[in-house]
Amino acid sequence: MGLLFFLVLCLGLLQPSSSAYHLLSKGSSLSVEKSDDVLISPNGLFSAGFFSVGDNAYCFAIWINRGSNITVVWMANRDQPVNGRGSVLSLLKDGNLILTDAGQAVLWSTSTVSAAASVQLHLLSTGNLVLNTSDNTTLWESFDSPTDTLLPQQVLTRNTQLVSSRSKSNYSSGFYKLYFDNDNILRLLFNGPIVSGIYWPFPWLVSWEAGRSTYNDSRTAGFDTLGFFSSTDDLKFSTADAGAVLLRRLTLDFDGNLRMYSHMGAGVWMVSWQAMIDGCRIHGSCGINSLCSYNFSQGRMCSCLPGFKIKDLTDWAYGCEPNFEVSNNGSEVEFLQLLHTEFFGYDKGYYPDYTLEECRAECLQSSDCKGFQYKLEGRQCYCKTLLTNGRHSPDFKGDTYIKTRKAGVITYTNSLKDVYLNCSVKIPKQLERRYNKKHENKTLSSFLWFSCALGGVEFICICSVVVCLFRNRQQSGTAVQGYQLAGTRFRRFTYSELQKATGNFSDVIGRGAGGVVYKGVLSNNRVAVKRLNEANQGEAEFLAEVTTIGRLNHMNLIAMLGYCAEGKHRLLVYEYMEHGSLADNLSAHALDWEKRLCIAVGTARGLAYLHEECLEWVLHCDVKPQNILLDDNYQPKVADFGLSKLLNRGSMKDPSFSQIRGTRGYMAPEWVFNLPITSKVDVYSYGIVLLEMITGKSPKGISPDNSKEELEERSLVRWVRDKKNDEASANNCWIEDIVDPALDGHYDMGKMRILVEVAMQCVEEDKPARPTMRQVVQMLLQGENEF
Repeated sequence: MGLLFFLVLCLGLLQPSSSAYHLLSKGSSLSVEKSDDVLISPNGLFSAGFFSVGDNAYCFAIWINRGSNITVVWMANRDQPVNGRGSVLSLLKDGNLILTDAGQAVLWSTSTVSAAASVQLHLLSTGNLVLNTSDNTTLWESFDSPTDTLLPQQVLTRNTQLVSSRSKSNYSSGFYKLYFDNDNILRLLFNGPIVSGIYWPFPWLVSWEAGRSTYNDSRTAGFDTLGFFSSTDDLKFSTADAGAVLLRRLTLDFDGNLRMYSHMGAGVWMVSWQAMIDGCRIHGSCGINSLCSYNFSQGRMCSCLPGFKIKDLTDWAYGCEPNFEVSNNGSEVEFLQLLHTEFFGYDKGYYPDYTLEECRAECLQSSDCKGFQYKLEGRQCYCKTLLTNGRHSPDFKGDTYIKTRKAGVITYTNSLKDVYLNCSVKIPKQLERRYNKKHENKTLSSFLWFSCALGGVEFICICSVVVCLFRNRQQSGTAVQGYQLAGTRFRRFTYSELQKATGNFSDVIGRGAGGVVYKGVLSNNRVAVKRLNEANQGEAEFLAEVTTIGRLNHMNLIAMLGYCAEGKHRLLVYEYMEHGSLADNLSAHALDWEKRLCIAVGTARGLAYLHEECLEWVLHCDVKPQNILLDDNYQPKVADFGLSKLLNRGSMKDPSFSQIRGTRGYMAPEWVFNLPITSKVDVYSYGIVLLEMITGKSPKGISPDNSKEELEERSLVRWVRDKKNDEASANNCWIEDIVDPALDGHYDMGKMRILVEVAMQCVEEDKPARPTMRQVVQMLLQGENEF
């Protein structure tokens, strides 16, 4: 131990003594070899100095002094790092600020000249590095040449742009750019090694559809410390925590997404806004001949197409290359079908009203065609000259067929998880630039190495004793945790984690008979946390039901992300839905006719999956507008289906329920009259929801008939039936009488009539007369095709 103390003392004596600077004057310099040679802003928030970016490679940078992790916001020489010995930043007597490498080569400069007696370099409290004269004339400032980050009060102009870094570990210029285009629109561009393309706003939208305006000539954008952003093209947004004065930054991340970050203290940054919800819609996500798929817990996932291999194991941007050569001989070519898969851009041609065989023949006759994309709806055919921006998503209503050789075709199982790689985790790629280190004193070096080795042996011995003391306890804990993780694909949270994520369960976004739902933030993502009423069931039973829920996977069912089973606490963590519940949107009159029709079809699809397509027979038992949630595109997701009733298909003939389930107003007559319960109870509830979307009236919004025994929900049903049976009503007049006045006549009468007919079939008192949810979907889709 004495030797270790001596070693520490020696190393302290070897360190050069220097102090931080508040400004740099003419004739002064900062050295890369002096770690304290930095500029500090007056408020102590920002620092500017040499920052290590690789093996013996440094950049002059500005970073934020908060927490243990340094957050870099600007770099002078991101693509030309300097040596770790002999490199300096100098303010010359002529007023020029230069960065010289160890070999005295000037790698960066401000190219400024001033005859003023005093020229100084200041780091302001805003994070702006400013070179100005004694009369306060600004010669140069870092805010005029941003890298990948904007700070409050910093303005993006027609002459500036944000360029992403190459990866988390490589700070050099990446492939993504935020800039003002020639039409004055602020855009995100992917400019990759092989292809390029604009992806935000969506390229298929004209400016006014994207909420932008081309009628401006100033081209400026910026934001304030309150979290409000505005641009001259009419782009305006506010962060999720807008209104609070926080340290914020807008960064174009290496994955191509533009994000606003808010500093929450202790070095923690929270994403408070982002441009792209679906990371797979960012062009170049995984390179050519590859597929992207998004998973909440693991982020963006990349995989090569079947029969292809990755070009560069360290970088997905270069995509994949085929393991085969496609012949122009049609008899040797086979097409491999990729379900629900889209490749955006690079269409050789678009052929509407083509059959699948006609589309296949069109691709076969062209050697440039690498495959084709086909949508059954509208019989749309797209022949592709390049397979780029590949995206696998269950909500994409089309398939892609890629060309491959008949011999040696790889079987495609529709399950991409076996070949996924996480493209958000990069293998660090060393910088191409290399430097030779100066000659060192070998005797001193040998002494230091010997001392470190001896100290290391002492440290290992102490650690071994500690490990032995706690080994049994650790092994036991690890085994239990491993068993729990193996039993379910979800993350298991502790109660304290969810308590912290929800702000001690302070933000209520929903209530139901089963529990209360709170808004929370986990890993910079918003989530919904349902706190179930105090549970009497055991942990094993709860985990068994959670595992069963894990098998349910459909685009119109809410996705569960995790759970907590701790003591009597039972909590479920779900994805957060941007537009809340159907009930909230109906009461706010926020849904037009097209959205209502889309919600009707999507909800029916989700229930049909629960009843007939999943591995377990699942009754929802509480279908109502409060349990139908809407994502950012108003796509419906049925929620609260998990713990209603899970039955093995073998027990469908005689299911038993210990108590009535559901919400009064949406319950089928079977519940009240103690009749056998089947999936038709969900069909009935769905019919009531459909009537509520059509009429805008809640089942409780119409007074029931005089009979006190009349079910409350039947008042709405009877009101519609009375309108239909009124002899004074002719043709479609009765439909006009029941349609929600908020639609103001803007709907398709033919489709509305079908919607009403489906709803009335669903609410038949005789359950055999009700259709199944699969039949409901078919009727609604058939109605869309007819009109």
